[in-house]
Amino acid sequence: MRIKCKLKVILAELDMDHGDLAKKAMVSSSNISLLVNNKSLPSLPVAYRIGQALNLPIEEIWIDLDTKKPPDN
Repeated sequence: MRIKCKLKVILAELDMDHGDLAKKAMVSSSNISLLVNNKSLPSLPVAYRIGQALNLPIEEIWIDLDTKKPPDN
């Protein structure tokens, strides 16, 4: 499964840093750094907390590139 993480873009759009998200999601800053840099995938509970902290569904943060449908023309 190929997953694309959009955390870096989302954090920039919200003017947040890793520490801000870590505090809101109750996750370590080092864990957020690994996720942002695509070095790790989150557990489901961590993904859920990050989604809640950003007020976004998990599917908008991590995109499954293998199941993403091409746009309709």
